[in-house]
Amino acid sequence: MIAVVDYGVGNLFSVVRSLRAIGEDAAVTGDREELDRADGIILPGVGAFGEAAEKLRATGLDEYLKKAAAGGRPLLGICLGMQLLFDEGLEFGSHRGLGLISGRVVPMRDRVPADVKIPHIGWNALEIRKKDSALMKYTSEGDCVYFVHSYYAADCDENTVAVADYHFPVTAVVARDNVFGCQFHPEKSGGVGLGILRAFCEMGGVR
Repeated sequence: MIAVVDYGVGNLFSVVRSLRAIGEDAAVTGDREELDRADGIILPGVGAFGEAAEKLRATGLDEYLKKAAAGGRPLLGICLGMQLLFDEGLEFGSHRGLGLISGRVVPMRDRVPADVKIPHIGWNALEIRKKDSALMKYTSEGDCVYFVHSYYAADCDENTVAVADYHFPVTAVVARDNVFGCQFHPEKSGGVGLGILRAFCEMGGVR
């Protein structure tokens, strides 16, 4: 079973629908006992970094996720959920993240020409930098995925699996051991996104 973390932020049920479309048992939950039974955990998220990080801390789910990751459970962050995996987010101030992957989340506006639209919304091709990543098992160079974001992960080259071009190389996929992140929305990325979710679910099967 894959658990989609319910902490009051994110497109929870669209992720669940995608998981069920590939035949995976999935549950939306913030309950520790149910999370304990999960083979893998997905952390979704839509909104502002600071507010989401505070909600995780208020529920104690921040420490739970750190312990689950330290114990070897596969963890996948999606969009804002990926950003929360990092050390710090600089959206409306400086906010502490989970610190599971080294790096900072910073404004895209600082990296693109003034006439370029932010937020970055739309389909972009992936440039895969680590083709041996387990999360990329069913993904090919140039496959397109769907982004919606105004901030991106920086200072994380060591753990960057794939990037997408939006006037600069935007961090699209990251991985560190059993912790993974997608800046785009796999649940909105058609067959390519389903392939990424399938690859993640298969990691949980070895637990």
